[in-house]
Amino acid sequence: MAEQARAKRVLVVDDDQDMRAAVAEFLNMQGFEVVEASNGLEALLQVKRLRPYAVVLDIMMPRLGGLQALQHIRAFDPRIRVVVVSGVADADLLRQAALAGASACLTKPAAFAEIAAALGGRLPPARAELARVAPPAQRAGRVLVVDDEAEIREVLQEFLAEKGYDVRPAADAAAAIAAVTAEAPDVVLLDIQMPGLGGVDALAAIRAVAPDVKVIMVSGTSSVDLASRALAYGAFDYVAKPIDLAYLQRSLETAIMMKGLERG
Repeated sequence: MAEQARAKRVLVVDDDQDMRAAVAEFLNMQGFEVVEASNGLEALLQVKRLRPYAVVLDIMMPRLGGLQALQHIRAFDPRIRVVVVSGVADADLLRQAALAGASACLTKPAAFAEIAAALGGRLPPARAELARVAPPAQRAGRVLVVDDEAEIREVLQEFLAEKGYDVRPAADAAAAIAAVTAEAPDVVLLDIQMPGLGGVDALAAIRAVAPDVKVIMVSGTSSVDLASRALAYGAFDYVAKPIDLAYLQRSLETAIMMKGLERG
């Protein structure tokens, strides 16, 4: 039982309280038990006390930097998975982290799904293992693209159709809610800033009529506060424009995989 509890425990280490809270909130929603630390020394104490499955570690912090903390964590227990997050795209620093034993090295702003994927595919390890042996889906999935800008809808629709998704567009929140009710998509890509009913309110309305649908919020700004609000209302992920299409595809694949696991 103790080993099962450890397998879901993740330590999030960042001196930026808002970033730490946002990552912790997201991982909690994915089923992880999250503990927080604000600096390297505090992180080492928590690691020794709790022996977490994994650590999400900001590499630039006061009171024992992330690289030194990584080295101490790996020396204490090399089984602990350490995902390093850096505020600067410093290739040498990330190389040092990799050599010190980091399981993954990400650069801020790191999207939530990238962090979760580095922890084992957005799922606590037991469910991630189940996902690895699950048979592949027969179709990529049904996706509803909601954006008031026709050009963005068309680009996303074309990209996703090429990847095998069954894609439907919607130009506003009202059309999105109607489409969710009528067509039961697997995933909704929802622009967070639309005229009329805004994206966060639309998210709440969509979740009310279809609580099992996975909603990925799309925003023109990289706002931690906005991301936290979206996650609090039940968003599966949060993607900033300009959209990284490769990342978006990974997020969609994970969302649909999770939905399949939840079905049965």
